[in-house]
Amino acid sequence: MIAVSVRKDKITVSGHAGYAEAGKDIVCAGVTALTMSLVKSLNDLTDDKIEYEISPGRVDIHCGNLSEAGMLLVDSFFIGICLFAEEYPGHVRIE
Repeated sequence: MIAVSVRKDKITVSGHAGYAEAGKDIVCAGVTALTMSLVKSLNDLTDDKIEYEISPGRVDIHCGNLSEAGMLLVDSFFIGICLFAEEYPGHVRIE
């Protein structure tokens, strides 16, 4: 199961969806796309200073105080994650 935690200063996405075998898991691919888009968007579209760590099965984003634009991006990410959690409740959990 993928666990997603969104806090004021940190976002963590960890685990594996287990929806299908590696390379064919649409849930994992979707959550990964949302997560990597968030990192890239925060870096490219805002002046916010973030730090992130990517390792197999885990992404940690340390975001501190975000601008209004940064918060909007995080809100959009969270909406997307909520859609996955609703559609695939046995594979994505919001903590």
